[in-house]
Amino acid sequence: MQAVLLAAGEGTRIRPLSASLPKPMLPVADRPLVAHAADAAVDAGAEELVVVVGYEAEEVRGYFGEEYRGVTVTYAVQSEQAGTADAVRAAREHLDGEFAVLNGDNLYDPAAVADLFDSGPSVGAVRVADPSNYGVLSAEDGTVTDIVEKPADPPTDLANAGAYVFPAEAREWLEVPASERGEHEITDVVARAVAEYDVGYAAMDRWLDVGRPWELLEANEWKLGELARDVRGEVHEDADLRGPVVIEEGATVDAGVVIEGPALVRSGASVGPNSYVRGATLVGEDAHVGHGVEIKNSVVGKGSHVAHLSYVGDSVLGRNVNFGAGTNVANLRHDGDSVRLTVKGERVSTGRRKFGVVVGDDAKTAINTSLNAGVTLSSRATTTPGEVVTRDR
Repeated sequence: MQAVLLAAGEGTRIRPLSASLPKPMLPVADRPLVAHAADAAVDAGAEELVVVVGYEAEEVRGYFGEEYRGVTVTYAVQSEQAGTADAVRAAREHLDGEFAVLNGDNLYDPAAVADLFDSGPSVGAVRVADPSNYGVLSAEDGTVTDIVEKPADPPTDLANAGAYVFPAEAREWLEVPASERGEHEITDVVARAVAEYDVGYAAMDRWLDVGRPWELLEANEWKLGELARDVRGEVHEDADLRGPVVIEEGATVDAGVVIEGPALVRSGASVGPNSYVRGATLVGEDAHVGHGVEIKNSVVGKGSHVAHLSYVGDSVLGRNVNFGAGTNVANLRHDGDSVRLTVKGERVSTGRRKFGVVVGDDAKTAINTSLNAGVTLSSRATTTPGEVVTRDR
């Protein structure tokens, strides 16, 4: 079976992290987000990956190349991001026979993807507390009877998880009208499949739609939590590695460092001396965590430096960020409420009592900068020495 991976979108809700990198290529543990969907498809038996690209397409092409894990990779271009049905339509000329579709910005339960691939026409589904923001499925005796997009009064708690197997005929059903939000929705294609076929559903025990910065943090918490201890890099005899810690070949850990897993230090990165890394932390390729630094439950992007006497908690740092000495991140509201973050111009709740900052690529802080919880620094933003930053920059 062919598997279509939708990886054309920019991800405006996750800016500034997607300012120069497509959302599906943001790091989740040891690979980009979209690679987790690709792995689920390959493990489920996909014989070809058809990757739909658009925004910053060369980043995706550069990662997958012409073959991924022994499976041929073909590319389709969605020149304008006009919805999921439009994205699959861009891949139509490459499709021959029954085909699967996976969202490149979702994390899936791999076992459920395997069940999906074995079930004929089917939809991945997950039970959620508030399904009104999703496509909602109705089902009877394991067969989907209806799908409604973002209903005000959801008929069930069974949400569409953005994973599908379509019959071969569906490649001719992709010219669907635009929805009220101006997009061509794949749910219209699912509705036709439901009308003409017995469409089953594969229940997912775990699933995550990664659309906003705190969800990228949650994605890393999930995948870092699956790590097994593996130390291949250079670790000083006076360092202390506790639990499931991965030190990739080419990484270095200096004296006096304590790392409490789950944690991943990627190739080319360095940690220490005398630093403390804990709580589902990713230290990206060629990043540096220096003397007297504490990193807790965070993503430190490729090439970024937190070099001296700083604290970073529950935060996401993009690529090539530089934190000056004494930069400290606040990650807790003392009133007990959830930290709020700006998403597309609106302050919204992260749902997390502890959340720090989001920092775009190439941003730099000066010495003794304090960053308040919920602050976003845009790409290439800067601060001044001793500054207390309480608003987005």
